[in-house]
Amino acid sequence: MMTIAMFRSARGRARTGARALALSLRLAVLLVLPGSMPAYPSPVPVTAMLPATAAAAPYRAAQPPKRTATAKKAPVKRSSTRTTTRSSRARASRARAPIVPVLRFTSPRGDAALTSDLTTLLGSRTRNGEWGAMVVSISRGDTLFAHGADRSLVPASTMKLFTSAIALEKLGPEHTFRTDVLRDGTLEAGGVVRGNLVLRGDGDPSMSPRFVRGGPEAAMTMLARFVAGAGITRVTGDLIADASAMEARGIPEGWLSRYAGAGYAAPFSALTLNENIVIVGVSAGAAGTAGRVFLEPATSGLVITNTVRTVAGSGARISARRVGNDRVVVSGTIGARAGTRRYQLVVGDPVTFTAGAFRAALEAQGVAVDGALRAGRTPSAATLVTTLPSPPLARLVSVMNRESINIYAELLFRGAARGADRQTLGSAENASSALHEFLVTQVGAAADAVRATDGSGLSVLDRVTPRALVQLLSHAHGTPWGSAFHASLPVAGESELLRNRMRATPAQGNLHAKTGTTNDVIGLSGYVTAENGEILAFAFLYNGKDRWHARETIDAMGPTMAAFSRE
Repeated sequence: MMTIAMFRSARGRARTGARALALSLRLAVLLVLPGSMPAYPSPVPVTAMLPATAAAAPYRAAQPPKRTATAKKAPVKRSSTRTTTRSSRARASRARAPIVPVLRFTSPRGDAALTSDLTTLLGSRTRNGEWGAMVVSISRGDTLFAHGADRSLVPASTMKLFTSAIALEKLGPEHTFRTDVLRDGTLEAGGVVRGNLVLRGDGDPSMSPRFVRGGPEAAMTMLARFVAGAGITRVTGDLIADASAMEARGIPEGWLSRYAGAGYAAPFSALTLNENIVIVGVSAGAAGTAGRVFLEPATSGLVITNTVRTVAGSGARISARRVGNDRVVVSGTIGARAGTRRYQLVVGDPVTFTAGAFRAALEAQGVAVDGALRAGRTPSAATLVTTLPSPPLARLVSVMNRESINIYAELLFRGAARGADRQTLGSAENASSALHEFLVTQVGAAADAVRATDGSGLSVLDRVTPRALVQLLSHAHGTPWGSAFHASLPVAGESELLRNRMRATPAQGNLHAKTGTTNDVIGLSGYVTAENGEILAFAFLYNGKDRWHARETIDAMGPTMAAFSRE
């Protein structure tokens, strides 16, 4: 016979089994029903366009968060009876916020179903802000979805789509930028230039380790070797830095002052080196002596003030900051057993920085310059000595879009204004005029659909409509440079800024699009192939504070378009 203890044990096992069965059924329902999974935040890639997370100058290694003072807890009154305690717990349980399921993509069949599903997704999560969205079928030429399509919104980095298009249209995918060295004087026996040497910039963004292997100094070292190879050993005059190809203003209109000193907002110039970032290196000496401070690349355009002292140990407490445009102040202590520490600073004067690095590279190659370093224009009678060309424009556009590099966008935007003949000043005003004409006369956009004050989208004054974005994408698809434009975009679930988004969905490896992210903007615009083979162009733009939910919404709409099929 079953004893009382055995009966209680069996009853307990039965209750446990019942609970387990109920939990299993609940989980099964959650897994089967779309939109029923609990919400888990997705990791957000950090981009050059994210002011909220980018480190301000000077760069320092990340430190653990400081402890903050917390208010003392008020004494808790304990309930005198067990019944009251259980009642309080029950009320607390009822007051707990419900679990909000993560948004799930759908597989709409037919135009009406796609419109209904995208409308539902668009309004199901964000709590504030403005949306603008549009989806068209390039294959069939019809509009599949539109919501606030003519609303003028801040584009963030989706502005780079316009920059890419105008650069490819005006210059062509095979266009190269060039950095020239010229001599204004005769070349005498023994390699002596009786006159000045000129470094002339063309707005080439590629003079950096992204394209020239060998470290921050590699581009200028290569150019200096070309000069030495041309037989020049000495320059009796000055080294002239000519950056007149582009406007002198290095910070576009509409960039916020809080961006200053951040690597994603470095100033631009027709003479740009290493994306106008200098590396400050600090090495230890013997204990009790001064530390060694150096710059990468070495440049005579910056003066170092070094008060670093070497102490015992292996730690380091270093401060590196820029004072004005021409001085780097480095202070603190470094342990005698510490390795070399490196810090990055944004340069203040790209022209002097770049030309100073060229002068240092010339000296390292045995080419002496007797005179001063100064800014100026190339004399009309100057003779070309050598040239350092960039990779083709198509490759530069690809790097710009896939990694969302702002300084590339500013240079390419102004480079488009100059044109292939390089006769027009590379300014934001001229570039904006060229873009406006292109959009109105060739793309078919409304005259007031796009306001471009910069090429990167970092300006808070930029405005675009989702309709203009989709019109641009549709036009680009049929141009000779369309393949280069399309290939420049990150791929959902696989590359660059979309690597961790829309994975394990129909959008992975399918959707190609440009992201846009700031504190107040989330955007995605590009192409996706539907399940039935139609190519769709889309633009989703959100302006507001609820950007995390906006991104979740976009990441559900992307695969929904990929899973779409006509009835």
